[in-house]
Amino acid sequence: MELSILLLLALFTGLLLLLARGQPRAQGHLPPGPPLPFLGNLLQMDRKNLLKSFLKLQEKYGDVFTVYLGQRTVVILCGTEAIREALVDQADAFSGRAKIASLEQSFQGYGVIFANGNRWKTLRRFSLATMRDFGMGKRSVEERIQEEAQCLVEELQKSQGTLMDPTFFFHAITANIIRSIVFGERFAYKDPEFLRLLDLFYHTFGLISSTYSQVLELSRDFLQYFPGPHWQIYKNVQEVSAFICRSVEKHRQTLNPSAPRDFIDTYLLRMDKTQKSDPDTEFHHRNLILTALSLFFAGTETTSTTLRYGFLLMLKYPHIAEKVQKEIDEVIGSHRPPALEDRAKMPYTDAVIHEIQRFGDLLPVSLPHLVTKDTHFRGYIIPKDTEVVPILSTALHDPRYFEKPDEFNPDHFLDDKGALKKNDAFMPFSIGKRICLGEGIARAELFLFFTTILQNFFVASPVAPKDINITPQESGVIKLPPVYQIRFLPC
Repeated sequence: MELSILLLLALFTGLLLLLARGQPRAQGHLPPGPPLPFLGNLLQMDRKNLLKSFLKLQEKYGDVFTVYLGQRTVVILCGTEAIREALVDQADAFSGRAKIASLEQSFQGYGVIFANGNRWKTLRRFSLATMRDFGMGKRSVEERIQEEAQCLVEELQKSQGTLMDPTFFFHAITANIIRSIVFGERFAYKDPEFLRLLDLFYHTFGLISSTYSQVLELSRDFLQYFPGPHWQIYKNVQEVSAFICRSVEKHRQTLNPSAPRDFIDTYLLRMDKTQKSDPDTEFHHRNLILTALSLFFAGTETTSTTLRYGFLLMLKYPHIAEKVQKEIDEVIGSHRPPALEDRAKMPYTDAVIHEIQRFGDLLPVSLPHLVTKDTHFRGYIIPKDTEVVPILSTALHDPRYFEKPDEFNPDHFLDDKGALKKNDAFMPFSIGKRICLGEGIARAELFLFFTTILQNFFVASPVAPKDINITPQESGVIKLPPVYQIRFLPC
């Protein structure tokens, strides 16, 4: 009821503004999808499920179409080919980042994920190089994940097979990996500060995926001025930022220029060096805090949620879990921990993890892009600064690339000889220049955590497999697996 009132208020306010300003100007030659008078396509959008609305419009207009959300012109990309043609073949033109209503107050264009132009290029180049030095592409990240996985095994053994919600542990292990790279240390699982951070991450992720956030995205020019969950998101981000500020200050006090320990040390050294010669440098305190926050939040929530979905699917399809465990027994055995080099010898397990990511479809609607210049695309002309939203779900469920796109089937990633096969429609981390910064770390975490757990435990549910619900709680801009109970029974 409250949402309906807010939406009506937003539409009424928007109508008055549109009458004053006139219609949105569609410069260039945009893809089809003409607006309704004054309100554009707002009334055609399902405020509880944006993805569903976009899929309906795809049926009518094809893989590339335009929606008008009040004064905003947004080009939607659907299907593997259209998304690849834009984000890969014309990567520079589609590399801008548009605003996200629920997060704009918190980031305001700072930090590596939400930056544009030279700021984004500078921060991305630095972040990729530094994360590579402190983990991604080095053996050290594998060792960190293996150590964290063994800590998890010890904790799960203490449960003695009792029913539990695995959410906390999956959050904890993924948060500790990114924390070790960015902050140079890990938390004990019962550390009060750690528990508070995990709680903030979990609830913020839930707020971003909520119905209200979808309504806010549709009507952000109006609703952002009214109280709502986006204000709570801002408060949560401020609290996490305060934690990062304290950590940065500790790093500053113990900084050794000849031996940087982590991402923060490396950034501080670069900041000290560049600020002396370049007063307009992007290496300043605000970008440090919001880049560290972005890496910490994104590196925790997406991977932990994928693991939650993965083990729910193992409960739903126990025969698949059994085949994974058989491959673990044959390749790794029980006397050593899984290693990344094992992945090449375990095509079935690798295919299962790929299928978990595909079927889970965690981010069905990509973070919005901006075109950086007037762009010719598929016979259309998309004006500079137009928002572009790739619907990644339409690639991950593309029937031209997946035989049974709505079914969980690891065979989607296996050839007729049982070897892992590449699929151009597989893009859970997005693709192109805005691909997830932590893709390499996330892939390593998923393989090592998944195999370590199934090496040491059988998983069981109090519910019969046929009765297990795998329908996501939200299916708009973010998909979250339903809450479930699981037993980890020592092998």
